[in-house]
Amino acid sequence: MDRGEGEGGVEGEGDDAAVVVDSDDLAAHPEATLRGLCAALGIGYRDSMLRWSAGPHECDGPWGECRENPSSLSGFQRHIRSSIFLTNEIPRLVPAKWWYHDVWESTGWNVEDADAAAAAPGKRRYRTVPPALLPALRMSVPAYDFLRTLTLAHRTRALSKPPSGRLYEDPRNESVLVYVGAPSGPGRRGAGRIVPRDMAGISPFDSSVQGGDATWEGIRIYDGKIFHLDRHLDRLFRSAKALGFERVHTRSEIIEAIFRVLAANGMRDGAHMRLTLTRGEKCTSSMNPHFNVYGTTLIILPEWKPTEGATTYDNTKGVSLITAGTCRRSPPGVLDNKIHHNNMIQNILPKIQANLAKAADAIMLDWEGFVAETNATNLFLVRYTTGKDDGRLIPDDAVLVTPSADHCLPGITRDAVLLLAEELGIATEVRRVSLSEFYSADEVFTTGTMGELTPVTTIDGRAIGWNDSAERGAVTKLLQETYKKAIETRLDWSTEIPPFA
Repeated sequence: MDRGEGEGGVEGEGDDAAVVVDSDDLAAHPEATLRGLCAALGIGYRDSMLRWSAGPHECDGPWGECRENPSSLSGFQRHIRSSIFLTNEIPRLVPAKWWYHDVWESTGWNVEDADAAAAAPGKRRYRTVPPALLPALRMSVPAYDFLRTLTLAHRTRALSKPPSGRLYEDPRNESVLVYVGAPSGPGRRGAGRIVPRDMAGISPFDSSVQGGDATWEGIRIYDGKIFHLDRHLDRLFRSAKALGFERVHTRSEIIEAIFRVLAANGMRDGAHMRLTLTRGEKCTSSMNPHFNVYGTTLIILPEWKPTEGATTYDNTKGVSLITAGTCRRSPPGVLDNKIHHNNMIQNILPKIQANLAKAADAIMLDWEGFVAETNATNLFLVRYTTGKDDGRLIPDDAVLVTPSADHCLPGITRDAVLLLAEELGIATEVRRVSLSEFYSADEVFTTGTMGELTPVTTIDGRAIGWNDSAERGAVTKLLQETYKKAIETRLDWSTEIPPFA
């Protein structure tokens, strides 16, 4: 990393903020990086900046200096150089040659060579890292990672834009803090820590990386309370047990980590947490769980996220669905969907199909052609039984139907809606449901923790609703309102978040 002092180098840091440049960016794209640096410093760019004369230069600094007498080195220089060369007898010229050998032979940045090297990596020179340098590497990487987050290249690293056109729907999410860590053990405290999102990471030896071997939950935060925390944790631990996880975080450890990360972010309302529990880090690359010797890895990713937004749905106007043609929902004999696992390619492929069709999501069928759920939510239909009264109805005039959970996850929001409907006097049916029943339904809506209850207005181009109205139905609206009220009033459904210091 190199730094220059100038105006506006780091967003939000003031007029005298440092401008941070990654030397790797400079080597890979010298002209573009220098132009960006000059613009940040408020100076003019010149092509001559890409050229210099061969040999040592005064600007090489202490690492390029050739010392005859080791005693003339500073204490810090002696410590670093002795750690590199494992001796207090520092060889003459060696440090300078180590750091500046290639630079002294060069006469400038060669843009054509940089592009050619990127296109033909086999022609580059590759170096082995001497074991003696590993301590220095471990010491320097954290500082490098931090400085990297301040570079313009890091801030502009996105290669495309999300549908909303904004990387962060809520600007606060750019600096959100996340939790990552292993559980406690005999004589060992838990290794969890809270870090900024762009400095968080898990080991490449972690089972979630090695094989998607993890379970997860999405949890909402409303008005100082965590909604259905106990239900979500019950399902998390059931999934972990079904997957055979060992040395698992305790329930109290997970709750404590949740409270810590919410407090760190100041989150008490309008937030959503993605809680992931992996089988943990392995001591060597393998799919064999015998090598998972460190215990599970807990990841808590909280974000400021509205129930209706770029990553959710419009709960008033509703959404359109298509039927997935790329995947069928697997039966328990293949992969039991009652396990809330991270093997989500079966969900992602239908979602891609929905994106290409300009639909919100895709309906997934089971192997026999019955409706299971969507790629992201559970599904309900409403069938009117008697008088329609121009589309207005009383709950007694409707039957609420949802597919049985043979091939889908029995969602927590799904269960809540079935309970609320029963309390409202709405008849319910849980059974196998065909796609044609959804086509001809008077109302259809989806349920999920992230987006709550969302009306469906079209399926495969067919308008849903009485007289093909393609509008939110009365039962859907009533259940939405009842669900919102339950969030506020059903205190036994929520866990209070402790006061923040």
